[in-house]
Amino acid sequence: MMNSDSALIDILIVDDHQLVRDGLRLRLGAIEGLRVVGEAGSLSEAVRLTERLRPHLVLTDLSMKGGSGIALTQELRARYPAVHVLVLSMHNNAEYAAQARSVGAAGYVLKDSPAQEIVDAIHTILRGGSYFSAELARVEGAASAPVMRSSVRYEQIEKLTPRERDILRELANGLSNKQIAALHELSVRTVETHRMSIKRKLEVEGQAELIKVAVEFFGGA
Repeated sequence: MMNSDSALIDILIVDDHQLVRDGLRLRLGAIEGLRVVGEAGSLSEAVRLTERLRPHLVLTDLSMKGGSGIALTQELRARYPAVHVLVLSMHNNAEYAAQARSVGAAGYVLKDSPAQEIVDAIHTILRGGSYFSAELARVEGAASAPVMRSSVRYEQIEKLTPRERDILRELANGLSNKQIAALHELSVRTVETHRMSIKRKLEVEGQAELIKVAVEFFGGA
């Protein structure tokens, strides 16, 4: 339901980089009909502000300290179903977009998209639709299409050490090597070594296949 202040769309921006939040606030705040009512730099702060501000739409990054846009979307859709979620991510990856959609995100737009595309996505979502970047168009049928299972078996997953399973789970949540390293108090080089070991044990090649496996086994965890 729109607020009483004309037809303004209230937006909460969630990103753990202040510069990104500043840029989004300036870009969106200059658009007639849009109003940025708050900013959050973490999942917990985003939940608190959503409770207090009840924005029409939460614009969230996928990868954040202390959580992920996937986990945030899941929580917001469960607790505040009237609040729409639009994911704004640097990850041009259909698996991440499909996962975001599966937990209730109404849209997924890339960070390098033109500002007008973000505005178009917001208006489309508030009209009751969904919006996924054209480059991710193949995600549109993901909800109804059969899930293509990878060749990785659960027995292979069980070969992973607890640390490797943690890292695979963080990859499913969209975290980068640097963010995983900070979260688990490891060096980036150590995370990279673990990823190489994971790929060897799971017999997968390349980043895309590794993410596919991560999302398949740990999506929404």
